[in-house]
Amino acid sequence: MFETLGFEETTPLAASVLLGLVLGCLYGVLAQRSAFCLRRSLVGRWRDCLPALGAWVMALATAIAGTRLAVAMDLVSFEAHRFLAADIPVLSALLGGALFGTGMVLAGGCVSRLTVLTGSGNLRALFVLVVFAITAHAAMKGVLAPLRQALGEASVYGGEAPALTVLPGGEAWPLGLALLAAVFALRSGAPASRLAMAGVIGLLVPLGWIGTGFLLLDDFDPIPLQSMGFTGPTADTLFWAVAATSIPAGFGTGLAAGVIAGSLAAALAAGEFRWESLESPRQTGRYLAGAVMMGAGGVLAGGCTVGAGLSGMSTASLAALLALAAMAASAKVAGAVLAGRH
Repeated sequence: MFETLGFEETTPLAASVLLGLVLGCLYGVLAQRSAFCLRRSLVGRWRDCLPALGAWVMALATAIAGTRLAVAMDLVSFEAHRFLAADIPVLSALLGGALFGTGMVLAGGCVSRLTVLTGSGNLRALFVLVVFAITAHAAMKGVLAPLRQALGEASVYGGEAPALTVLPGGEAWPLGLALLAAVFALRSGAPASRLAMAGVIGLLVPLGWIGTGFLLLDDFDPIPLQSMGFTGPTADTLFWAVAATSIPAGFGTGLAAGVIAGSLAAALAAGEFRWESLESPRQTGRYLAGAVMMGAGGVLAGGCTVGAGLSGMSTASLAALLALAAMAASAKVAGAVLAGRH
């Protein structure tokens, strides 16, 4: 459809940077104001976590519902997408999810939350993001890539498109999950304003799919089908920052920049911008370990809590379901262990 939009001097890749920037700014504002983060939903006493968990699953509900509607309207197709690869990387998804979930507890937040905090003046979050990006890039294309590839070979054949939709009932599975998530969210005790913001955050996922997979679709100059996520985009942004003359910016670069810009604007407007830094060598070591675990885990799992969680689950991917379950379980265990030490 891209050729019909009238952009004569703009390529789909350049346009995807602008798309990522807009979606990122919206995410940054909404996540900063609502303190949106899966870690907050899992670590601590159940009644204290419940409102935050309600907000997160509301985003999951709208992400799934909006994406399935886009699929039904033929606006996007996930045929041959990595989330629906025939071989399900079971070991990689479970191990990666466990590493990421533990890492986000050690680092004080998932990578999406830390990106938002960076825009709010938190230098601890910036430190984690840089280490995370380096580790993720090493796992994708560097010294850790052989290990990633070896773990990815431990897979199970799931059919031509291993997704919830291939089960008897088809689309009823993801739509039923979205309905259950919405009901849980409404009964969680989360403030209506936070549920509303979380719902809009979830809708950014189908907007990303539609934007890259339909509006910017050009058969002669294709770009990857992608949506909200922070593992690849953070690594790509670091790589682009140090080698911009060799590699062009893409959707992920615009997304990462947009989140920081949006959260900065929201924090300044609310008078919540604060410079914060690391407090001790012990804390630095814990955040460093968390960053490395999230970087490696995010690549192995196929994404972070937003990439594999919201975006991955919106495709009804079984691999994304495994990764998200491992993230949640490991975060609960790590949170309990850390709480027991204090």
